[in-house]
Amino acid sequence: MIKATTFHCFDCSRVPSPCFVVDEVAIENNLKILARVQQESGAKVLLALKAFSMFSLAPLISKYLSGTCASGLYEAKLGHEEFGQEVHTFSAAYTERDLPEILNISDHVVFNSFHQWQRFQTLIQQAKAQRPKLEFGLRINPLHSEGSTPIYDPCAPGSRLGIIPSKFERQSLEGISGLHFHTLCEQGYEPLNRTLSAVEEHFGDIIHTLKWVNFGGGHHITAPDYDVEALIHRIKAFQKKYQVQVYLEPGEAIAIHSGVLISEVLDITHNTMDLAILDTSATCHMPDTLEMPYRADIFQAGLPNEKSHTYRLGGQTCLAGDVMGDYSFDQPLEVAQRLMFDDMAHYTMVKTSTFNGIGLPAIAIWNSETDNLRFTKEFGYNDFKDRLS
Repeated sequence: MIKATTFHCFDCSRVPSPCFVVDEVAIENNLKILARVQQESGAKVLLALKAFSMFSLAPLISKYLSGTCASGLYEAKLGHEEFGQEVHTFSAAYTERDLPEILNISDHVVFNSFHQWQRFQTLIQQAKAQRPKLEFGLRINPLHSEGSTPIYDPCAPGSRLGIIPSKFERQSLEGISGLHFHTLCEQGYEPLNRTLSAVEEHFGDIIHTLKWVNFGGGHHITAPDYDVEALIHRIKAFQKKYQVQVYLEPGEAIAIHSGVLISEVLDITHNTMDLAILDTSATCHMPDTLEMPYRADIFQAGLPNEKSHTYRLGGQTCLAGDVMGDYSFDQPLEVAQRLMFDDMAHYTMVKTSTFNGIGLPAIAIWNSETDNLRFTKEFGYNDFKDRLS
């Protein structure tokens, strides 16, 4: 089922291949839903840069949201320089080299262990003296899994992410303003509701003493079937009960249904079935399809054997598993034909690589209402070479 529905009328020949194209109208429609959640619930919504860091759209995003959340120094710098507003930073572990700059540009800094919180107290106190409004938090692990894919489950047994309840025993929370948790991945309201029950069971007494709680990301708030009303009600009740400020930090919800990846057929071969080699690589350009894994939809394509002509689509790299999947088409594919992969804005551009020396896709912004198209980035050999020595 095609999700980026505004692209049905987009002419693939208008851009080079491969190319990411993002519809700024679709982005704004998502932002309006998130802005409603902020306004009606009192929560603050942050863009998770790890999912979507397209700073060309920073003016639009900052118009609706309260800031950004970062996973380390570089994302924090991007949020500070391009998006403005609040910058919240969490890392599984900070380095002594990076932390001073993170403390200088972040509004909230969240630690993943009591050990790091205590180890860096000298730097923390120096930063607090210079920036009294700087606040600190701890990431918690409520021991409640909602994810079905282990690689994306922060609460799986043995997870390195978050502090388990027993580790809070006999620990001082002096200087800590809030707690952060993240248990979801592309999920609706009910998994969050169940997670909150676990959080309250393990940490309710602590929350009463704090200023804020960050519900993390993975909330599919802008998906058509998400229960936005229930989310708003639950946030309001939580804030009233504990007298805290709630934060949400979705990434995918800001960019879902807003972008595509244009690809071109380079060759047609056969080995027990018809094969097509594309200038787009699953491992280089859409690694989430291999990690999750999932099968990305293609405009005007169907499941294997659903239509008259079935092909296995793969990339140019030497990786045998660099395969997007099996797709069927009404007509035989031809060399130089363009294909359009659906819903490719989130967790794609941020994860691209130049493995095998494969070039990076260009990036363009399209306005589905005005049909205006502008290019924000094109890559070449130096982008590959400059990463190496």
